[in-house]
Amino acid sequence: MNHTTNEFRSSVVSGLSETQKTINCKFFYDEVGSELFEKICKTHEYYITRTETQILTSCVSKIAKMIGENAEVIELGSGSSSKTRLVLHALNKPCSYNPVDISSEYLMRAVTELQPEFPKLVISPVVADFTKTVHISRRCGQGYRLLFFPGSTIGNFMPEESISFLSRMINDLNPSYFLIGFDLIKDKKILESAYNDASGITAQFNMNLLRRINIELDGTFDISQFRHDAHYNQIENRVEMHIVSLKAQRVSIGKVEFNFRAGESIHTENSYKYSCDSFKGLVAEAGWCMERVWMDEDNYFAVALLAPAQPQSN
Repeated sequence: MNHTTNEFRSSVVSGLSETQKTINCKFFYDEVGSELFEKICKTHEYYITRTETQILTSCVSKIAKMIGENAEVIELGSGSSSKTRLVLHALNKPCSYNPVDISSEYLMRAVTELQPEFPKLVISPVVADFTKTVHISRRCGQGYRLLFFPGSTIGNFMPEESISFLSRMINDLNPSYFLIGFDLIKDKKILESAYNDASGITAQFNMNLLRRINIELDGTFDISQFRHDAHYNQIENRVEMHIVSLKAQRVSIGKVEFNFRAGESIHTENSYKYSCDSFKGLVAEAGWCMERVWMDEDNYFAVALLAPAQPQSN
């Protein structure tokens, strides 16, 4: 299990007790959820993964020249580490790779698949929740430390949470650079389609939260009486994901009961969209400078290379 049962239970019970019921999106990523997310990344509608991969393919050699030899690479929320291959292949004799992920089963499987491709690279997986304090000791004193945070995961944080998170990364991990992907504001139809794929995989991913609660927390959700909903909130510049009750009903988690009205939702995820200027302002508040930014030709997505405003010692 990726979280202690007590942490999972406490967070879910607290979230479902709010006026707007919520479940923290980090609980998406048990082994089943992680596998479903990888399937989402391959859907036609979900442009983020293929667009970011195209951007990285075009700019990774430039990034490698800036990073130099013997780099330490730390990836936050590594998943299958697919995009990391582009970075590791481009770097000159990288020293180490620390994938950090909340799903231990999925992380270990990804490392097993990755190690033969980089037999000389020291790969040290870290099972951790990167939204909390994570410390990783330096292995190579001479090289730069590169943080890698692809996939627009930064968009899952509220703006004030993003500032706190980005600031904490400087203090906790003492990086030289931060390579980060962020999604750009675009047409509402494109955004909503990306989170409502025709094959229904995103719906399965969202509803998997209820399955987890039933299995791990002795929940009584009748999953057939809930539906997936994702829509773009143009005021907040974010896609919101919800699980909506189809009828008035009562659900329990252990001995704790929750009442749902017909149409009432559980808010499960935000995915904020930015302009380059708004993201530059966000990272500046957190103590970072945007050194370079690369975008695709359609301006769907961006990859930025950040450096701490105050230089870090190696």
